[in-house]
Amino acid sequence: MTALRITLCLNGTAPDPWQQSLSAALPEAVVSIWQPGMPQPAQADLADLAVVWAPPQAFIDEQTSLKALFNIGAGVDALLRLRLPPDLAVVRLDDAGMAVQMAEYVCQAVIRHFRELDVSEAEMAAGQWALRKPRSRADFAVGVLGLGVLGTRVAQALRMFEFPVNGWSRTAKSSQPVTPPATQSGTGALDGVRFFAGDAQLPEFLAASRVLVNLLPLTAQTENILKRSTLSQLQPGGYVINVARGAHLVEADLLALLDSGHLAGPPWTCSAPSRCPKATPSGTTPGSSSPLTPRPAPCATTASPRSPAKSGHWRWGSQCPAWRVWSIMGWGIEVWGAFVGAKLDALPMLMTSACL
Repeated sequence: MTALRITLCLNGTAPDPWQQSLSAALPEAVVSIWQPGMPQPAQADLADLAVVWAPPQAFIDEQTSLKALFNIGAGVDALLRLRLPPDLAVVRLDDAGMAVQMAEYVCQAVIRHFRELDVSEAEMAAGQWALRKPRSRADFAVGVLGLGVLGTRVAQALRMFEFPVNGWSRTAKSSQPVTPPATQSGTGALDGVRFFAGDAQLPEFLAASRVLVNLLPLTAQTENILKRSTLSQLQPGGYVINVARGAHLVEADLLALLDSGHLAGPPWTCSAPSRCPKATPSGTTPGSSSPLTPRPAPCATTASPRSPAKSGHWRWGSQCPAWRVWSIMGWGIEVWGAFVGAKLDALPMLMTSACL
């Protein structure tokens, strides 16, 4: 039988640990590392599967025998910019331990703002020790933009702290009431969350929210969604937590609304490097007293073993019947179809704990 060929194209990520782990797990497979400028391989040497992160178009054009593309993170915005063959299956990470990291990060940002811990820190640094009047959670409804795996986990965590939570998605989920928006009750995954869906309900979602958490994927439809016309619809004193992509945010509009007093600061946000204003030594941006705060990306982890139904898993972007589900080192992997007749009975995508 022809050996299964796997190639790695990991932009900004060291490929050696991946090659070593995959070679150890699949000793009969040929695992190679692709580099730009390499000689064009012969047709017989082209890969069957690719493990990628932000691959260039040249890689896709060269690897004409690919049956599936495994993306080592949840975000696929880099793949959306490529011309992919229509029959190429695309697989992405669905959780892999990242959801809980995102939830804890967002919760600390929300609680830090709600409890005014930044103000207390500034007062303590100035030698002032004063008690602050407690604020009511009822006045701090949190709106979560994007209710995928990460957004759902964030909404669940915020409800544990008894914040009112609104959730918005571009399209309605099967379990979400759409008209009118209502609080879901019962034992569902998002118990107590008020749902909104679609462009028509976005203004109502924003008006009902004082804290805005963005967890949308970056697409042509969501780029620059955090702009003046949307952020100005938040409740007065609104607070922005952008933990998705910097290209979602129009920084100039955010800074203008901060300086006008409509939004509270400092915000928690990541920024597109090409558009981020250069920070002053104090960490603030020119013309504003509010800093743009970086966000460490959540990392894929090798968690303790769990059942495939409950573990983070690879998810196909295309629709086809499941062939086998694996749970390895806490990872569930959905393998769809048999590629070029190869037996995939031992396809453990051994993931390192490196940030993806």
